[in-house]
Amino acid sequence: MEITLVLGIVAVAVALFATEKLSVDIVALLVLGALVATGLVSPDQAISGFSNPATVTVAAMFVLSAGLSKTGALAALGQWLVRFGRNETLLLLLVMLGVAVVSPFINNTAAVAVFLPLVMGAAASRNVSTSRLLIPLSFASQFGGVCTLIGTSTNLLVSSIAERQGQRGFGMFEFTPLGLLMVAAGVLYFLVIGRWLLPKRRSARLTENYELGEYIAELRVMKASPLLGQSVVGARLGELHDITVLEILRDGRKIWSPTYEPLREGDVLLVRGAVKQLFKLKNSLGLELDPQFRLEDQTLPGQDLELVEVLLPPRSRLAGRTLRGLDFHWRYKAVVLALHRRGQTLREKLATARLRVGDALLLLGPRSEIARLRNDDNFVVLETRGDVTLDRRKAPVALGIVALVVALAALKVLPIVATALMGCAALVLTRCLRAEEAYQAIDWKVIVLLAGVLPLGRALEQSGAARLLVDHAMAYCGNAGPLFALAAIYLLTAILTEFMSNNAAAVLLAPVAISTAAGLGADPRPFLVAVTFAASTSFATPVGYQTNTMVYNAGGYRFTDFLKVGIPLNVVFWIMAIYLIPKFFPL
Repeated sequence: MEITLVLGIVAVAVALFATEKLSVDIVALLVLGALVATGLVSPDQAISGFSNPATVTVAAMFVLSAGLSKTGALAALGQWLVRFGRNETLLLLLVMLGVAVVSPFINNTAAVAVFLPLVMGAAASRNVSTSRLLIPLSFASQFGGVCTLIGTSTNLLVSSIAERQGQRGFGMFEFTPLGLLMVAAGVLYFLVIGRWLLPKRRSARLTENYELGEYIAELRVMKASPLLGQSVVGARLGELHDITVLEILRDGRKIWSPTYEPLREGDVLLVRGAVKQLFKLKNSLGLELDPQFRLEDQTLPGQDLELVEVLLPPRSRLAGRTLRGLDFHWRYKAVVLALHRRGQTLREKLATARLRVGDALLLLGPRSEIARLRNDDNFVVLETRGDVTLDRRKAPVALGIVALVVALAALKVLPIVATALMGCAALVLTRCLRAEEAYQAIDWKVIVLLAGVLPLGRALEQSGAARLLVDHAMAYCGNAGPLFALAAIYLLTAILTEFMSNNAAAVLLAPVAISTAAGLGADPRPFLVAVTFAASTSFATPVGYQTNTMVYNAGGYRFTDFLKVGIPLNVVFWIMAIYLIPKFFPL
């Protein structure tokens, strides 16, 4: 009965993770509640995930990553690297090596968030399409992350599961030799094969990328217009006709975002709205459409206005909210012209569109307000500027603290959880981070996910479900041997990771890996390494890993681009894993 309940909960969890109908943290809490309600784990076991060393360490690593990011240590490295990328091939190589060097020591999403605007700026200055660089950026952060124990949360999670089940945990640099070979293979793949599979799609012109030509127009207010004397709010243009007045051109001067400005005869309105709809309304509203108007990037920004593209990173608190619910225009003093999401561009009914992680928004607003967005953790502004608030004098201090954290853990002077927590405290005490910035840096969805799914792995093991799955698999595979089982574990983990949280996939399959090894009389460590590497390198879909989601919209990619580039690389890593894992971790 317990086995049936556990497998039922696992099936529902996998379905919810894959469909993304609920956020991953909510799914994890539902799983946790179901495990306690069915008696599969005790209340103490259910909340043990929140005090697990892996969960605490992951939270601390978010703070350490923020320290490097806020002080400009990462940005300085990124700027130095992209400066030498004189052509597309050299730029591709430097971008991949740069992010692969930093991602073993900091959070992958933080590394990609810092490198994104730098890479896009370098691409624009060299007339290189950003779609040729951003998938390699995301992938390099992943295969760089498997080089150390702290490179990804999955590495820490699998090591913690191993320790909980009586196995020896992994050392700080135990993955490094195998990880470096994977890095070399990944970089070589893009230089020889992958670069020919990458699309050349994204233009340097934002208005062209968002296809705004049919959605931005100039209208002149005529003598008999019923809008005369009314304000934009009073005329309810947005509510009734989905029209946003960006500015008024009056007597040679521009009035930005004229919400309450009474309209006059002869005013020229720059509006966002479907031109087809405007043609229908122009007679009833007494407006004249300018047929000669042509939209260019330089058309929209004025002396004090700026047109920028921003991305919603994984930790953005705006995800799940609507622009209307956020009162976005009043909060950020900027207008959203369009939204790019998973290969589609939304330009109509934006006010009611629910924002998601990875959404790219095209904004128009005053330069001073755009400067504020560059310092807001809810956004990644995809343009390099010098007005981000960074204290580069603290960069060496932050680098020293992170290096000391890694060194003390690697030398086993202190456990990694202790050194990571002490590092967080040191960043605050040295004023590399403010206390509130440290709390804001933590992606609490990831923490709740880890804490919520860890008891599921315990339930799989305690109920005998993991053993049952292994027995059925071994009966099906016959006497194929441990190497075949290793290949199967890696492949199953890699497939699951493409459609659900990589951490959830690792939690589900780590107990299975240990039970498989026990059934074969083999060492469980190579099987756990297979789970770790497969769960931490998701290349075939844009939703399998957070960094893929981040570059999906920023690079103007389609779902099929990831399939085309990612599946061959997954196959390469799978073949390498089958051959190399037993060399470093004997069966």
